[in-house]
Amino acid sequence: MYKNILYEIEGAIATLTINRPDKRNAVNYDTVEEIDQALTQVEKNPELRVLILTGAGDKAFVAGADIRELDKRDTILGRTETRRRQEVYTRIEQLEIPSIAAINGWALGTGLELAMACTIRLASTKAGLGQPEVKLGITPGAGGTQRLPRLIGMGRAMEMILTGDPVRAEQALAMGLVNRVLEPDKLMPEVKKLAETLATRPKLAIQYAKEAVLRSAEGSIAEGLAHESYLHALSCGTMDKKEGVASFLEKREAKFTGR
Repeated sequence: MYKNILYEIEGAIATLTINRPDKRNAVNYDTVEEIDQALTQVEKNPELRVLILTGAGDKAFVAGADIRELDKRDTILGRTETRRRQEVYTRIEQLEIPSIAAINGWALGTGLELAMACTIRLASTKAGLGQPEVKLGITPGAGGTQRLPRLIGMGRAMEMILTGDPVRAEQALAMGLVNRVLEPDKLMPEVKKLAETLATRPKLAIQYAKEAVLRSAEGSIAEGLAHESYLHALSCGTMDKKEGVASFLEKREAKFTGR
């Protein structure tokens, strides 16, 4: 079905792998469209609880955009292609279920932008993360100038974007750009362990909490607090809330149904 990605489901966890290892998983137009198609499958499957994104091989998560396509990009294509990537990456960010980026190698340019659209990021010790676009005479275009400062602060984001120099995994951890750094052979087991943990949590509570956190970057604190209160109230009306409280009081394991 897909040429540039792999899409697999195991229980309540879906894994989307950018599968162009000979190109260090560089993203081209077709890859973006295939990611979008896979996201439709994710959204249509009510049994899914977590999405994992990673890259094939051990050298790169996504090492950037396909340079041959970039070479042909003019002003019109630049606007069209970046808006399309923004649209697809924002779709990942706004999924009702959480997503985990397993950064197994280089995450550069659109690769870092893809990882930043995920809910949580875990990285291999071999990973390098950066926005090197200025070295090609262009600017980031798929979310880098917007998501990076929200994650690591304006000063650090300015340095990464204006120099174009990447940071290694441990530095990315210190910045708050990734959540954990693991040895290469430990990365996917730890990602899957985290995914399994998230999959046990009540679906609606996860959805509402994720939405509230994402909205915290928008508007005023008063608007954010009001939205948080409404979402909390909404969660109080769910069957999962009743089950969660009952199981705690009865000292038993909760059986959440996503209702």
